[in-house]
Amino acid sequence: MDGLNLALFLAAAFFGGLTSGVSGFAMGLVVSGVWLHIISPGQNALLIVLCGLVTQGSGIWRVRHAVNWRTVAPFIIGGAIGVPIGTALLTSVDQGTLRLTIGLLLVLYSLYNLIKPAVKPVQGGVTADLGVGVANGLIGGLTGLGGIAVTIWCQLRGGPKDAQRAIFQPVMFATFVMSAIALAVAHAFSIETFKLYALALPALVAGIWCGLKLYGKLNDAAFRKMILLLLLFSGLALIAPMR
Repeated sequence: MDGLNLALFLAAAFFGGLTSGVSGFAMGLVVSGVWLHIISPGQNALLIVLCGLVTQGSGIWRVRHAVNWRTVAPFIIGGAIGVPIGTALLTSVDQGTLRLTIGLLLVLYSLYNLIKPAVKPVQGGVTADLGVGVANGLIGGLTGLGGIAVTIWCQLRGGPKDAQRAIFQPVMFATFVMSAIALAVAHAFSIETFKLYALALPALVAGIWCGLKLYGKLNDAAFRKMILLLLLFSGLALIAPMR
């Protein structure tokens, strides 16, 4: 990796950490826009999982006072069901159609809610949370975006920003753990990947630290708008043609 590519690689890691620190998700989308031009898709996916353990772990620590593991458990249990199903369907589902469908739904959802600021909170229960967890894991297994469904569900239910992050960040962390285990069993990791991870980690941590500082300055309304904008960006990224 030459000097320019190294600088771009590290800059992407920093901004990925910054985005995750502020919002609690979307690190993978941010870094992929740059990393896929520098490293292989396989290395990109592996690094997102490894970096995700750090971004989500630090996010959980930031909102640890609001975490209720009994509330989070149904999402994680559902994810444990959905992830292997999604992974098993990888070879039988057309990825282009899937990405386009999810992308369009995200764009429509985010635009509608940005135009209509007042949203009546949706009531849910354990059964609904379990279903969202399955859907979240299924999407994660199929696309690698293991936080979209639970993030939208938290938005629909409303509540303070810490309460929302105290749900979707532990769920995303669990999804990354399951993904890391699956990749380890498949012998997907390599010495080269860990070298890249060691390079990215300091920039990633610096970005997370800055992002968490900015997060502390956001009120609940600003946090909601930022999440919707990131969901819109996620949808557009899924719709955009893959190289």
